[in-house]
This record gives sequence, C-alpha cells and structure tokens, in this order.
Amino acid sequence: MRVGLTYNLKREIGGNTPFEGRASGKLPGGAALPEDFYLECDAPETVGNVRDALAERHEEVIMIEADEDAFEKLRSSRPDMVFNMAEGVWGADRESQMPAIMEMLRIPYTGSAPLTLALCLNKGRAKEILSHYGIPTPRYFLADTPSSVEHGRLDFPFPMIVKPLVEGSSKGIKNDCLVKDKAELVDRVARITKEYRQPGLVEEFLPGREFTVAILGNGSEVRALPIVEINYSSLPKGINPIYSYEAKWVLDTPETPLDIFTCPAAIDGGLKKAIEKAAIDAYKALDVKDWCRIDIRLDSKGAPSVLELNPLPGILMDPKCNSCFPKAARSEGMTFSGLVNAVVEIARRRYGI
Repeated sequence: MRVGLTYNLKREIGGNTPFEGRASGKLPGGAALPEDFYLECDAPETVGNVRDALAERHEEVIMIEADEDAFEKLRSSRPDMVFNMAEGVWGADRESQMPAIMEMLRIPYTGSAPLTLALCLNKGRAKEILSHYGIPTPRYFLADTPSSVEHGRLDFPFPMIVKPLVEGSSKGIKNDCLVKDKAELVDRVARITKEYRQPGLVEEFLPGREFTVAILGNGSEVRALPIVEINYSSLPKGINPIYSYEAKWVLDTPETPLDIFTCPAAIDGGLKKAIEKAAIDAYKALDVKDWCRIDIRLDSKGAPSVLELNPLPGILMDPKCNSCFPKAARSEGMTFSGLVNAVVEIARRRYGI
C-alpha cells in the first residue's frame, strides 16, 4: 500500500531551539510569536521514525509536510492512505486543515475528522460536550480580558489553573499558571490573552492523582492501553503539581528524564475501571476515531474527571523520552513500529479497505 505521511516540523524562534528552519510571521494584531509557538510540531527525528515504521510494512511512504503546498502534493501523489500527524501551525482550527483537504480529495487518513479535531483543541467547546453527556470535567470559565476576572464573580474557589484556550503540548501553561488568589489570576489571564491572542480557560484545580489513558479502536473495538500515572510528588521543590511547560520541556529531557511516570499505574481494579470508563465515554462523546490520549485527574473525593483529549497524540520513539502513548503501548508489548502500523490498520478497517 502507498502510504502518505503528513506532518509539521518544529522551527526555530530567536535561534534558541535546535530544529530545522527559521520561524516567520506574527500573530493577529502583529504580536510576535511566543517562544513555544512550534512545540506541538514534531522534530525531524520523530517524523523520520514514523516514516521508517510505515516503510516496514508498506511499499512506499510519501512525505508531505503540511504547509501551503500540501494540497497539490496530495492531489498529485494520491496515496492509498495517509498517516496524519500534522498539528497545523496557523489558526484556532489548525488541526483540522489536513483532514479537511484529504476529505475534499477523497483520500483516506488515520485519526479523527476535522470537526472532532477542532472541538478537542478548543478546550472550552470540548468541555461543553463532555458536560452535555454527563462526563465529569473540572468546572471552568473563559476569560477574554483581565478585567473580566478582576470585576467578575468567581463560581468556584482557588486554587485555579489558567491555560490558553486553543493550545496543546503544555503551550502557555507555565509553572505559575496555578493561581492562588485573584491578583495572580488577573495577571496570568493578562499574560495569556496578550501573548497568545486568545481567551484564557480558567479551570478549578483538582487535588487528586493524575493519569493519562491511551485509547485505540472504533466502535465495539475501542479499548484502553495500560494507564499511565504522572507522579508529581517527585518534581523538584518549587515546581507545582501540574504538567507545565517547565516540567514537560525544561526539566524533562532525554539526557535527564524525569522519573515521574508509572505504567501500568498502581491502582486497584475499581479505580482502573472508573478511569477507563471516563476516558472511553469522552472518546465516544467527541466522536474520536482510531486513537487518542485522554488526560484525567481525580477530584477531592477520588473520582476521575476528564481534563482534555488529545486526538493527535505525540509519539516519541526513544524510551528515554517521556512520551505517554508509546509508553503505554510498550507496557502492553507493542513496539513503536507496531503502534504506528496498528493505527493504520484500525483506520483501514474503518474505511473498509
């Protein structure tokens, strides 16, 4: 089978990150790009690892970077199936761009449809759908301006966590985004709305344990891989118990990986069942296809609550890198190549090809 691979590469910003190419452009209103602008995109090594995994089982792998020339590349090459790992770069609905193009060209692809990808990236809309289906998720509100929280009524107590509304990969979630009073809340909302040109999502902070669940499949075949727990108690002093930008990108490196992940998580059968149910319910409510990683945290009573869904999960091959989907797959005995190609096979069955 001729398989396409759609992807976005990380770029440099200010000469501080060792990736290919140099960033250009500005955000709406002329604001400079944030330092973490390209974090959702993949390093050349990761793209190469996925390419090599696909090449093990398929006659040809067609490389298509998800840039302005992607439409013509897809139209001219017409792969039989595309492994889509393109996060997109510009716009609040950027993760939908490549699937929308492939649907226009009638090219099958792995993963979720444009609407699901857009909804999951927009944390507020995703939480609205979760709430509609009665799936627990932390209370929240959106803050367009600092004054909206400075003078508005707060419906749940501190501490709270402040995040950009439509970002992933811990972009904009700094260590100080866990706020303890209104002054800190106003300051963080001001920073996020200015730097990212989007509302802040203000969410109640749940004090319990945190987990992430890798899901594979569609329909009756949907299943959870071994659950990963994130053990924040082992973080350095002064680092808050959240998977912040500092924890994910500064403290955690292949040379000095953080020892904060346990897979399979050390939990009893009842909690395991409750976590898996919350994750699979969320997967189905957002109409996710083929695969997804879902973040879950326990509330003060120990009940699981869905934080967010990641229908384009990061997959780093190196076991020294704390990449949770491959970590869960390895715990079940799957190789990196086995995982990548399993996603392709799941998508093939969905399309009936």
